[in-house]
Amino acid sequence: MKTKKKLIEVALPLDLVNTEASRRKRKAPAGYPTSLHKWWAQRPLAAARAVIFAQMVDDPSSNPDLFPTEKAQEKERRRLFGILEELVKWENTNNAEVLAQARAEIWQSWRRACAENVDHPFAKKLFDRYKLPDFYDPFAGSGALPLEAQRLGLQVVASDLNPVSVLITKAMIEVPPRFARQPPVNPTSRAKKTLLRKEWRGASGLADDVRYYGKWMRDEAQRRIGHLYPKIKVTPEMVNERQDLKHETGRELDVVAWLWARTVKSPNPAVADVAVPLVPNFMLSTKKGKEAYVEPVIADGGYKFTVKGGKPKNASAKRGTKSGGSHSIFLCLMSGEQTPMPFEYLREEGKAGRMNSRLMAIVAQGQRGRIYLPPNQEMEDVSREAIPAWTPETPLYGKCRVNVSLYGFDTFGDLFTPRQLVALTTFSELVSEARERAYKDALAASLLSDNKSFAEGGTGARAYADAVSVYLSIAVSRLADYGSSVATWRPKDGAMRSSLPKQAVQMTWDYAEGSPFGRSSSGFIPCVEVVSKVIETSLQCETTGLSLQKDAAASDASNSSFSPVISTDPPYFNNVGYADLSDFFYVWLRHSQRLLFPDLFATLAVPKAEELVATPYRHGGKEQAESFFLEGMTKAMDNLAHKAHPAFPVTIYYAFKQSESKRDEGVASTGWETFLGAVIRAGFSISGTWPMRTEGDNRQVGIGSNALASSIVLVCRPQSENAATTSRREFTAALRAELPTALAHLQKSNIAPVDLTQAAIGPGMAVFTRYVQILESDGSPLSVRKALALINQVLDEVLAKQEGDFDADTRWALAWFEENGLSEGEYGKAETLSIAKNTSVAGLVEAGVLASRAGKVRLLAPAELPEEWDPATDQRLTVWEMVHHLIRLLEADGESAAAELAAKLGSHAETARELAYRLYSICERKKRATEALAYNALVKSWPEISRLAHEAPHAPAEKEPLFSKLEN
Repeated sequence: MKTKKKLIEVALPLDLVNTEASRRKRKAPAGYPTSLHKWWAQRPLAAARAVIFAQMVDDPSSNPDLFPTEKAQEKERRRLFGILEELVKWENTNNAEVLAQARAEIWQSWRRACAENVDHPFAKKLFDRYKLPDFYDPFAGSGALPLEAQRLGLQVVASDLNPVSVLITKAMIEVPPRFARQPPVNPTSRAKKTLLRKEWRGASGLADDVRYYGKWMRDEAQRRIGHLYPKIKVTPEMVNERQDLKHETGRELDVVAWLWARTVKSPNPAVADVAVPLVPNFMLSTKKGKEAYVEPVIADGGYKFTVKGGKPKNASAKRGTKSGGSHSIFLCLMSGEQTPMPFEYLREEGKAGRMNSRLMAIVAQGQRGRIYLPPNQEMEDVSREAIPAWTPETPLYGKCRVNVSLYGFDTFGDLFTPRQLVALTTFSELVSEARERAYKDALAASLLSDNKSFAEGGTGARAYADAVSVYLSIAVSRLADYGSSVATWRPKDGAMRSSLPKQAVQMTWDYAEGSPFGRSSSGFIPCVEVVSKVIETSLQCETTGLSLQKDAAASDASNSSFSPVISTDPPYFNNVGYADLSDFFYVWLRHSQRLLFPDLFATLAVPKAEELVATPYRHGGKEQAESFFLEGMTKAMDNLAHKAHPAFPVTIYYAFKQSESKRDEGVASTGWETFLGAVIRAGFSISGTWPMRTEGDNRQVGIGSNALASSIVLVCRPQSENAATTSRREFTAALRAELPTALAHLQKSNIAPVDLTQAAIGPGMAVFTRYVQILESDGSPLSVRKALALINQVLDEVLAKQEGDFDADTRWALAWFEENGLSEGEYGKAETLSIAKNTSVAGLVEAGVLASRAGKVRLLAPAELPEEWDPATDQRLTVWEMVHHLIRLLEADGESAAAELAAKLGSHAETARELAYRLYSICERKKRATEALAYNALVKSWPEISRLAHEAPHAPAEKEPLFSKLEN
């Protein structure tokens, strides 16, 4: 078989892709697919599109008959990069011209492959020039990869073991093409005279129906349970206390949220009958000019909550009832520091069922925005009237337990108040009623009734009504995310916070109970609007899609003729407990969809035993969990290796940074070791690696975190039959020869320093997998763990060698920083080091690098550097100064200020960036989180700094003295 190198195996415009991907991760626009439903590892469209396009398009070097010279090949690459640059932009998601151009390139490469393999024994099976190969993702998650393959013109198949994932992916890739260009069936839209003249592009008709039946559900729910969510009247008494409410006097306002404080009985015998609040922070709004806070007033043997406008006069509002000392404990409101309430006491109260809640404040929608009102007994009494007819009794597992179970929360029903349970149950049951209304309307609209459900492959009235209900159930699932007693209020922007802001269900002491009838994120209509916007904006593909529930590690001989293009994003060792977390949504999706998808929702909870995650509590310990992951991932990779179309490489995303551990073999990453071991055992070799900016900035939670900001995309091919055996010495020599170039390429692509070590594993393992076996001196095979340790060792050597580009003062500062950080050290040691580095302490002080006093020296922090500094007039310019002045400006005034300095530095700015990488690696090794974040932030901001610097209208030309000063 004749195969060609694909673009992804040679070159990518990584800056362009990563800039777009990072932008959308920071703030997803309206209609972005990831907003359809909560998921914990969602690939941005830019990365997915770029990878799949480059995976299918030939690199120009593979066609020497068309591009015989390197110059011609590079010119063609630039043309392909131009297509990619437009393709990855969100604005071009439905741009027919851009998509047609990308699809044409894919078809052109495919037809060349078909022509060259026309005589192959399996040509009919593998090379049909009239049909592109299918696309397959066996770890579909939220469906981003198959969706983008579908957008590029491929028929797609996606599978996942997790039923929540399967349903989300059905909504992304399977439902819209079945009803593409279908006009809405609801009577309001059909009655409009313009209906017959309007073209219902893609699934926009379906989106219109989801809005219509969603509104019907809201209206019907309000008729049934609206009395549980009354309006609040602004009384003259309230205005007497708060003159800022004067313009609202007498008005009845919609409630946005009720803010509750959890309470326990005070352990102080003198006030043992008082249930005191557990509130970490009494601030309601911290928006400038709209500040508000809760002030508890102790009176008559108890207390009441009042609400004040403006900034609090003391720090107690910000501290709440938590201790301000080093121990994070609560204090009794009635007796203060005399009665601390440690967590052990709170846990006892919670488990005994004595933890309750009390209304603390009410958020209402006023004429001029959100206003904050004091609680009243009537509002609290109404909430207690709710009696749920159904409660999810599914136990909490793993990541959903974390710490809530310590306080008596053991089932999913425990995470919701009775009123929230009534609301969610009502909306869930209304999904079925809405489906029946949609079915009758579809029949009336003359949509052919085939009496088959969507799950049975139907495309008529019954199947269409089912499809509408899928999206309505997803809207209810979104409602649950903002409608639990672990959802909180965000004072910074006056909005609800999700129940799952992190990858766990965590205990919250005060919580926000949003109104399902409001216009905030906790309201059902906003949830429906988000879902509808995704349908009409992002889900416009018309090639077929199929979403299946399937175990990726299970043997699969069901369709031997299925040879797809494969791109996938497997689980990251033990980083995310998908199955545990998905139960939060599963219990509500099952309540409304189990009759429609009986097989998918057959179990009471999401299947967990087979999930490919190294979870110790499921497998009897850490070692057993690692073994399970390795064995299962090896089977999954083996399935991919046998299934994948031989004309295309397989691309695998991996974004996991296991805490490194030192063993006899050196330092290596357990997560990478286990995953790469599975890839290698499956017979893959690595033909390319790319750090893609696929994770949000909020994933970077500190040094040593297991969360990366970039995914490393591994490009894999079956290992060559001619792969040779080599020795450890030759392997190490190859690493030393190839890693410097690879590292320079990674730094040039602006990968964040926090990800550099992990990204460098890719090119290192590409060398490792080039050989069938690497032998130790005793003849034993070199393990993956030892190979990773060698890669890390050589990487450190390469980074250290980069110091040769720096001036003597900077080399001294690097050595001192590694030993002392920004702390003081002995003058004598500094002087000894300066002799070795060919400089002097006095010169370093003169250079503005060092402070020296009373026999002690220390490096100056960025904030201590002079604001008036100008590199053009600095007589002893150092790279060290450049980096730290750039950080000073970035932190104080943002990217534009740093860009002004970068423009003055010219080409030396790139040397400063190299130093930032080196300093970050030192901080990571020394566990200096604060400094590390500053260096990481500088590199992450570099594309924007560089862009602004080049656009500076008066950027001075580089002058010779700037070069010569550094050379000295």
